[in-house]
Amino acid sequence: MIFIVMGVSGAGKTRVGELLAERLSCSFTDGDAYHSAANKEKMAHGIPLTDDDRWPWLAAIRAAIEAKVRAGETAVFGCSSLKRVYRDVLRGGAPADADVCFVYLKGSFEVLHERLGSRTGHFFDPSLLRSQLDTLEEPGEDEAMTVSIEHTPEAIVDEVVARIARERLR
Repeated sequence: MIFIVMGVSGAGKTRVGELLAERLSCSFTDGDAYHSAANKEKMAHGIPLTDDDRWPWLAAIRAAIEAKVRAGETAVFGCSSLKRVYRDVLRGGAPADADVCFVYLKGSFEVLHERLGSRTGHFFDPSLLRSQLDTLEEPGEDEAMTVSIEHTPEAIVDEVVARIARERLR
């Protein structure tokens, strides 16, 4: 099974993804590692990415997902996955209930803005938050497990693991 922790910048994808991977005894991969230098440069200068910027990035993440699936491994990825079509690429065109499960970290502009303001050492320009929120197509229940970022990362992971266990019992 592949889990993709998704949401806009500042939602906690990396921290929650790392903790979830630890709980599931599997690897975590930050999707930001697959961004081109040009994409990182654009974001560092407050220039929003276009779909054309994102397609190669999403294809690279999908290739990494396919490698994990072929190896029979469970893995956690962090990726903003802002649009349904992006999530479709990451799922490889498979139905929403296939081997890729999205975990949507949902938060208010105010909380996200505050988090981005206190973050250091990241290439993302906080001024891009509004652009990401405008681009975001929130996933429905049929597409992702939604959890609030109002809780601690540990509590979020507890909720996700409990929901995974309930789904497996069905």
